[in-house]
Amino acid sequence: MSKKGSQQSHPHLSRNLGLLGLMSTGVCSMIGASIYVIPFMIQRNVPGIGPFVLPAFLFAALPALFAAMAYATLASAMPRAGGSYLYASRALHPYLGFIASFSQWFGLSIVIGVISYVLVPFIRDFFFGLGLEELANWLEIGWIRVSISLMLLWTFGLINILGIKTYEKTLIPLMLLMFGLGGLVIISGFSYSQDEFIAALDTKASMDFMEVESSFEWKTFLAAAALLFSSFIGFDAIAQAGGEAKNPSKNLPRAIGLAILVVGGFYFTFTLAVYHTVPWQFVAQEAMKTDLTAAGLLSYLLPSWLGILILFGAAIALLNDLPAMILSVSRLVFSWAEDEIFPPALAKIHPRYKTPVRAILLSTGVATIGILGSHFAGDFFLGIDIMVTSMLVNFLLICLSLFFLQRKNPKLASGFHLLKSRMSQILVAFGGSILLSLFLFIHITKDLSADVSAWYFQSTWVWLLVMSLGSLIFAFRWNALKSKSVDLKSRFSKLPEA
Repeated sequence: MSKKGSQQSHPHLSRNLGLLGLMSTGVCSMIGASIYVIPFMIQRNVPGIGPFVLPAFLFAALPALFAAMAYATLASAMPRAGGSYLYASRALHPYLGFIASFSQWFGLSIVIGVISYVLVPFIRDFFFGLGLEELANWLEIGWIRVSISLMLLWTFGLINILGIKTYEKTLIPLMLLMFGLGGLVIISGFSYSQDEFIAALDTKASMDFMEVESSFEWKTFLAAAALLFSSFIGFDAIAQAGGEAKNPSKNLPRAIGLAILVVGGFYFTFTLAVYHTVPWQFVAQEAMKTDLTAAGLLSYLLPSWLGILILFGAAIALLNDLPAMILSVSRLVFSWAEDEIFPPALAKIHPRYKTPVRAILLSTGVATIGILGSHFAGDFFLGIDIMVTSMLVNFLLICLSLFFLQRKNPKLASGFHLLKSRMSQILVAFGGSILLSLFLFIHITKDLSADVSAWYFQSTWVWLLVMSLGSLIFAFRWNALKSKSVDLKSRFSKLPEA
């Protein structure tokens, strides 16, 4: 068979994803509607954080920066699909690579479904703001909400199937629209003073609040930072797309760095703008009574049409999570299948679109469970907590992978285009491991100490169940490979074909 015929029989992922598309993948996986909620509802979730939200935000960025540097360095040497799985499996052990990425895949897939489900109320409130109450009430009907959620989810699944060019044409405009609408919050926040807010509050709502003082406490500060760290989860989606990146050894590290800087700057400026206008004492007081959003807080000052636009911006921020996250989780499945840790059929590439169709369908199918679970169980925060646990463990293993790759696989380590100095690798790996271990400890401690009605409402136990399921799958597939006399040492010491 000719070389051309062989390539047609076994198509590969196409390297058509440019630097902007890669950066957009990371940015859109990181920025969601949570930026409109978490910096303000944290006053309820972590009572006493008071005026220290912004310093906690900056501290939360530290472990994310260490993890990002580790990811970027490993991506420069191993530019393939399923980055996080690939890095840990080649630097540590295939089991560690799979088990961490399996819990990540499961958690993120469920969260994709949660996002699809939560998006509908944002659309409903947007229609309410426009005065279209009949249409808004229609979206509150259970089966309609579920149907729209499923339609949104599978539409973006289809966009992923249709290829990288279709994906980029969808994602980049969504990202630009999100930043444009988010910019309205930033401009509005810096356009008014706290005195003007207090005056508007008295005029429009006849409300008052106590101007109390707040003292700094490390325990409270660290708990807030651990919660805010979730804002930086998602840049690893860039590494998962390593098999489709143009000039991957250079563009993958650049995209990861740009995504962290852009998102970190946007988050910080957005939060600073709102607290510039709205006193933290008012936010803390109202957070104990009701759910707060950036749009709601600024509504005392802004004209109604601008408030509606800001609400629309929150919906777009939530919407643009879907295509990037579907790409990310499906490439993990594809990478497992390439190594035969999952059935090899899941690595099949569509001959025309050059995408892993079966891996996308499987991941979108698991996300469907997230929609149905959110609807029937009525508690979608559990899936988010599972995701945070999974990502902290995954980031920790990536930092360890940076440390051990030189010792375990010097041939692959020789391909580093970033942090070539062994000392710099050790510093990043050590610093990231310490900070991520601290955040993981805080997150798990808070979860296990929560007062819940049943053990399965604590994400740690559910995460351990998912890890157990992943371990059983790995053991079954590993033994199957051994029975075929596959040279496992050779397979897991090199990269899959580009």
